[in-house]
Amino acid sequence: MEGRSTKKFLASLLIGSAGVLGLLAAGPAAGQTLPTATPPYKISVFAQSPDPTNIKQPDSIVRWRDRVIVGFANGAAKDGSKVFSTIVEFSLDGKAKRTFQVQGHNDGLRVVGENDLWALQNEDANPNLVVIDLTSGHAKKYAFPPTPHGGGYDDMVVLDGKVYITASNPNLDAMGNNVFPALVRASLSGNDVVLETVLNGNASAVDIPTGTSVTLNLTDPDSMTIDPRGNIVLDDQGDSVLVFIRHPLTDEQTVGRLNITSSATGAGGATITLDDTAFAAHPKACLLVTGFGSARGLLFISPDGNKEGDDR
Repeated sequence: MEGRSTKKFLASLLIGSAGVLGLLAAGPAAGQTLPTATPPYKISVFAQSPDPTNIKQPDSIVRWRDRVIVGFANGAAKDGSKVFSTIVEFSLDGKAKRTFQVQGHNDGLRVVGENDLWALQNEDANPNLVVIDLTSGHAKKYAFPPTPHGGGYDDMVVLDGKVYITASNPNLDAMGNNVFPALVRASLSGNDVVLETVLNGNASAVDIPTGTSVTLNLTDPDSMTIDPRGNIVLDDQGDSVLVFIRHPLTDEQTVGRLNITSSATGAGGATITLDDTAFAAHPKACLLVTGFGSARGLLFISPDGNKEGDDR
């Protein structure tokens, strides 16, 4: 990427990243203290598991109409070898309305179209996809082809009606490089998931702060979101890197890299482990958070702690 188009791309990413609501690190382990909010923000419990003994470890979360849908892993193995995950549909006042079971470890939820909930299981190996029609409750399981990277699939985003998925837990070569797909586009055919490679783990990119060309090494592709500019934002968790992809699978596809560090240790900072990214749509935006260690509920973070209104 060179010239004016590169400068415009970098400028738009820098402007867009100013709207980040949260870069979420992995939650504290059992026994650790839950986070506290800095005023004027407040944290409250939005909902709790309808069955804390058997439905536990909340993880993925998505909004559908006037519902909040959460995947509970229940201690399921990340390679799908045992246990079912439970997907719980909550009302906006935190009451459980419906539950669905999926085989394996749920680690990705997205609503595709008007009513189809895509539930993605097993981010380490043996992935599967279950599509639930939220109007009827009917569920159908889809099979993935053998994974070229040797791992599983983790998270999804929907952009212009198309579904994109991160290829997680990749095998690395002798030099510690990921030469396999890190981001793919998914479609359905019969009982199968059909995949197209969007971005390899060792793809070329532009370093956003400096504008220099770099070679990526995405060893831990994880969560994703869409930023206010319409770019896919891929969280390379273990490497503390955000990757911005514009116009995926077109001749105009461009890729930007942003290293995430903490300034707490002084100049240069230390890398931090990312878990997810969210962008604030406006100053009154609120955030629902799951997965804080042994906590069985969902936390609600807002400027004033008020759950009322449409500013979630």
